[in-house]
Amino acid sequence: MDALTRRTALRAAAGTAGLAMAAPGVATAAPGNARQRAFAAAAEEFGVPEPVLLAVSYLTSRWDAHGGRPSTGAGYGPMHLTDLRTAAAGGSHHDQGTEDPRGDTARPALRPATPPHTESVPELQTVDLASRLTGVSPATLRTDPAQNIRGGAAVLAAYHRELGVGGSRPDDFYGAVARYSGASTEPAAAFFADEVFAAIASGLQRVTDDGERVRLDATEVRPDRSQLRSLGLRIAPATYPEGPAGLPVEWIPAPYQKLSDDPSHYGNHDKANRPESQRIRHIVIHDTECSYDAAIGLVQDPAYLAWHYTVRSADGHIAQHIETKDVGWHAGNWYVNATSIGVEHEGYAAQGTWYTEAMYRASARIVRYLADTYDIPLDRHHIVGHDNVPAATPDRVAAMHWDPGPYWDWAHYFELLGAPLRPWPGWHTGLVMITPDFATNRPAFTGCDTENPAAACPAAGSSAIVLRTEPREDAPLLSDIGLHPDGSPSTMDVSDVGSRVSTGQVYAVAEVQGDWTAIWYLGQKGWFHNPASAPTARPTLGAVVTAKSDGIGVYGRAYPEPEAYPPGITPQELTPLQYTMPAGQRYAAGPVVPSEYYAATTFDAEEHVVVRGRTKYVQIQFGHRLAYVKLDDVRLSRV
Repeated sequence: MDALTRRTALRAAAGTAGLAMAAPGVATAAPGNARQRAFAAAAEEFGVPEPVLLAVSYLTSRWDAHGGRPSTGAGYGPMHLTDLRTAAAGGSHHDQGTEDPRGDTARPALRPATPPHTESVPELQTVDLASRLTGVSPATLRTDPAQNIRGGAAVLAAYHRELGVGGSRPDDFYGAVARYSGASTEPAAAFFADEVFAAIASGLQRVTDDGERVRLDATEVRPDRSQLRSLGLRIAPATYPEGPAGLPVEWIPAPYQKLSDDPSHYGNHDKANRPESQRIRHIVIHDTECSYDAAIGLVQDPAYLAWHYTVRSADGHIAQHIETKDVGWHAGNWYVNATSIGVEHEGYAAQGTWYTEAMYRASARIVRYLADTYDIPLDRHHIVGHDNVPAATPDRVAAMHWDPGPYWDWAHYFELLGAPLRPWPGWHTGLVMITPDFATNRPAFTGCDTENPAAACPAAGSSAIVLRTEPREDAPLLSDIGLHPDGSPSTMDVSDVGSRVSTGQVYAVAEVQGDWTAIWYLGQKGWFHNPASAPTARPTLGAVVTAKSDGIGVYGRAYPEPEAYPPGITPQELTPLQYTMPAGQRYAAGPVVPSEYYAATTFDAEEHVVVRGRTKYVQIQFGHRLAYVKLDDVRLSRV
């Protein structure tokens, strides 16, 4: 890790210390120190330096217990003991529902096949090793935080003994820490270990999700990195594709090849020449809904689909599959695909699982690099979830995916990006940024258990705030006619984004009544509890649009006017979505964008053409998802 990168990582770590503390006025258990004592006791019992044990835990779970629920990488508890056999399921999110990931209505809808289930492998079953070493059952290790810490300490001690290097100082445990990552390549193991030792050097403290105060004091360390070679891991190529110095990115290419003699039958992405051909405006955050290994198998299937990067949960290892100049089939909207980079994260949004710190840090590093490279602003108008991508046409609204889901910690992620989601420190501006406290904000979602969809999801920290039709907790949720054409209210199903906002998103204020704030949302007023003692949204600055006339069209893509298309290229219909923007309402505005269509329907990239029109659009935050309105139809102003 170069000096600049290390300083950035340490500043990010310091900036997020205490991030999960409860907001003022939110009732939580008084912080305890049982977890701190558990780390000290386990370190002494198994002969592992306490700073090493604390730092490894932080890089996986941030010392949280998560109520015994698995991470997106099938890890449990503060030490992220892995149990793929218990936690994981087959399939990927591209196989669920009816979304066409390519999202190009000029081509037949893409319908990926269901991938195989991934079998357990020893590296993903550390709970079994911990059980053998401690005599504690896997079930207890998954659910009891103190026993989980003992199990993690036992595994680290065993790895250290097997290396045969001796020594009891933190410096002597570099090899054991690298192996604990579960990484299959030297660069990936080194990245995890370097982050662990950077945490030891910087020191950390925070209050966990269950009210435990934990502290890691800064300790000077000079780890023996030569131990890495003793692990016998695969050595990745010395030169990496597209990524920052110090972050290993493995090149695992997606195939671009014909599938038949038909020139339009090919996979699994499109060649392009971005940013010369089109500006890259968005980075789309996804989760895979399958294991990392399964995702890698899928992206190498020419009949499947490709995205740009995949991030592994346990250690943050990153694989790149297509060059960023090329267009992936990932977001379900061709306009967004043509102007975005897709980053998949190993995970299961629908199961109420949590994302590891190693994943957050690695993802933030690659996204910050991409944002710097392509001049992409680090805000929620440009760094978006798949759940924020609009459908291309009305008939596709209900099919759109909703990952990475309400359990992705956007506030922490932007801290790691070096772009904290800071609201305006002044008084009311007419715009608010959604800013709930992730740890204590726990909406009562359902739908996490596929066998019992009506059951409540596990109580978990969330970035999501639910909107209601009136300023009271028992009022119905808003209706989203794209998801519920019969006009019925949205639901608390974890996948139903029809009445939901998320951390960092910006909305125009419609009204305030006491502790309740209403925002304009899908043509309606959406109310949420926002008391001054524990605000869930704060004033911010930005741009807004208002309609010049009542009921203007709202679009899912910013395509050119028909006369802009050259001969031989069929004009794409300017089909508005089923929503309209009423006069008198205000919506937060993102960038003004040109009208473009990337015509790429044949295997020969020489035939691909970017069609540009005169029409300009404004990207707006219309509901949970983004949308586009024609610049000529609105008044654009700043507040």
